[in-house]
Amino acid sequence: MKGFKPSLVCLALSIAMGAQANSLDSARAVENKMNKASAVSQTKIDKSAEATLTMQAEIEQLQEEVKNLTVYRDHMARLVANQEQESASLTDQIQGIKETRQGVVPLMYKMIDGLKVIIAQDKPIKRDQRLARIAKLELMMSQADISDAEKYRRILESYQIEMDYGTKLGVYQGELTLTSNDTIEAELLYLGRISLVARSLDGKRYWTWNDQDAGWQALDSQFASGVDKAFAIANKQVAPSLINLPVSLSAALNNVEKK
Repeated sequence: MKGFKPSLVCLALSIAMGAQANSLDSARAVENKMNKASAVSQTKIDKSAEATLTMQAEIEQLQEEVKNLTVYRDHMARLVANQEQESASLTDQIQGIKETRQGVVPLMYKMIDGLKVIIAQDKPIKRDQRLARIAKLELMMSQADISDAEKYRRILESYQIEMDYGTKLGVYQGELTLTSNDTIEAELLYLGRISLVARSLDGKRYWTWNDQDAGWQALDSQFASGVDKAFAIANKQVAPSLINLPVSLSAALNNVEKK
């Protein structure tokens, strides 16, 4: 019996050590499982946190887009309101233009009639040319391809030309119908609307326009040098200086009355 005791002790120790080894392995296995579970949990937590951050960023982006859309909506609302105001203003302007046109067209006809009166009562300075200009204006009024603005401009231009006749010294060549009903070609000179004289092409005969008789009157020889000098000045052959010309009494009186 004494011989079995050591063996039993060794067996017991072996069993105990084996049990301890199994317990250690089990503990390690549990620890490994816990570590794996912890790692998996941490991964899930990380993914969840990342998803949360992503979602938060998306929410912030959506909020910013909402703000931008709100600003854009307000901007468009102001544009629409402004366009409505401009539309109303344009409507008023169009109506005003129509009303203005209704007033301008009759005015232009009256202005053309005024030009006729001016020419009829004036000295016959380039009369054919002036009457032809009026005929063109009357024809122009019935042309639809010319705007009212352009028509008005041309009428004003004609008035400016008429005004120039009253302020300038000019010469031109034309026909004279004398008291004897003879028609001759001559040189004509006008000094505003104060004096209108004529000289035959050979430079030997002179005439002046008589407003009272509405006809040409032969000039005395005493005016010959003054008329020749006026022609020379008008043709820029000599420097401007004082000249002696027959003056229309009615025209001079009209100028005095205007002053």
